Amino acid sequence: MLLAIDCGNTNTVFSIWDGERFLATWRTATEWQRTADQYYVWLSSLMHWQKLDVTITDVIISSTVPRVVFNLRVFSDRYFNTRPLVVGKADCALPVDVRVDEGTQVGPDRLVNTVAGYDLYGGDLIMVDFGTATTFDVVDTDGAYVGGVIAPGVNLSLEALHQAAAALPHVDISKPQRVVGTNTVTCMQSGVFWGYVGLVREICARIKAERARDMRVISTGGLAPLFQQSEKLFDVFRDDLTMHGLTVIHEYNKDNA
Repeated sequence: MLLAIDCGNTNTVFSIWDGERFLATWRTATEWQRTADQYYVWLSSLMHWQKLDVTITDVIISSTVPRVVFNLRVFSDRYFNTRPLVVGKADCALPVDVRVDEGTQVGPDRLVNTVAGYDLYGGDLIMVDFGTATTFDVVDTDGAYVGGVIAPGVNLSLEALHQAAAALPHVDISKPQRVVGTNTVTCMQSGVFWGYVGLVREICARIKAERARDMRVISTGGLAPLFQQSEKLFDVFRDDLTMHGLTVIHEYNKDNA
């Protein structure tokens, strides 16, 4: 049984994969101070609550927060007696090429999304991930990662407005009923929502023009459905995209060990 762990800047997701489907998925806040023992108490309690009597034999980790990897390694070794596969490390092979400037380090989450997208939908893709940052990753015809775009995340932009301007409150993102707001909250929501609609549409259009080909746009991340339902910006939304990519990478390394 495989335990797939996706550690982002804000949240960390744990999923158990039985080879055909995910048996369970849990999300927790990313905290680099959390110890291996704390991870185990948290995870084992949730498994017990859901009556999941399974044996974890393999672990794979994707982390954009390097400081948490050590404790996740200890967690894997101490409680499951297995050395985890860590995306981005030398011993973790990828089933796709990475064609970027020499010396450039690509975030492991972006590589995992590339692998997942190519496995599910083939090549010529734009992968849009609404995380702490909003990222656009370009997948070539043969599945290679060939670069992308990084923009501030939606919630990050709202938080920056709140912190930098004393008179502006903290607000949640939602689609406003009208573009022109009639109070501070709706003005902020309109600016952020329609601003990101424009950002996504324009960046995707420019990527397609630069690549001189039609490309399928795949979205993932918590806020993707909000934008998809409102504006049809994406061809496909896939909530478990990153977790699927982790299972593909694990299987590839297992087959080529």
